[in-house]
Amino acid sequence: MDTNRPESAIRPLIREHTGPVIAIRRTEHGNSSDLTAIVECENGPFFIKAVRNRPGGRRDSLVRERMIDAALVHIAPPLLWDVDAEDWLVLGYEVVDGRSADFAPDSPDLPLVVDTLARIGRVPLPAFARDWTESRWDRFAVDGSEAELFRGDSLLYTDINPHNLLVQGRRAWAVDWAWPTKGAGFIDPALLVLQLIAAGHTPASAEKWAAQLPAWHRAVSGEINAFAAANLRMYGAFAERKPDEDWLKSMVAACEAWTGYRGITAT
Repeated sequence: MDTNRPESAIRPLIREHTGPVIAIRRTEHGNSSDLTAIVECENGPFFIKAVRNRPGGRRDSLVRERMIDAALVHIAPPLLWDVDAEDWLVLGYEVVDGRSADFAPDSPDLPLVVDTLARIGRVPLPAFARDWTESRWDRFAVDGSEAELFRGDSLLYTDINPHNLLVQGRRAWAVDWAWPTKGAGFIDPALLVLQLIAAGHTPASAEKWAAQLPAWHRAVSGEINAFAAANLRMYGAFAERKPDEDWLKSMVAACEAWTGYRGITAT
């Protein structure tokens, strides 16, 4: 047995919860973990996320994901069990038999996506998340005072994209809570705007969908403008470092379309 491979290493660790394991099938997405997979087993199936149990970003991310689960009832798939062993941290979730949401214009999934984000926006910030201050956009703000516009006491999802909104029947689940944070409530709606533009919406159409979210209306134009410009700088910097990544080019184009629509110059 190759115990260096995550599948082999975690099998004995999760057996208490899974029973005999038939197969561990890796999923297509899930770069924030060492392993994301569907476990076919006697007691399952289960969706698992596993990281090596050592200090650092991946472990910290999965610890946050474990903590936030209880606040996300009927929003994210429930966490059914976890294993915190010497070498591995593993989370076991209920499997959602869904598909990636379609963000394209006129998609019937859009009301489901907006409803899911609205439900996230109504989740009170848990006490344990008080120090999870959002700071990813700070270095792309013009100065410290502009970065302060991104502060707030809302629970933020921040990882909005079609792969993380799974449609099952007439509802959507928000999955992969890899890095929930605390910040200004308009941030999640603004990130939806960027994703919709990247999916083919005009900026005006994208903002109309965001306008269905209460947090969008609580923001002032200057806050949204500052965030839009910060995203353009951020994705521009990422694209320069990774010029072969087409998705980064797509996001730069979406940011340029949005800032152009709002009459913003981001230098």
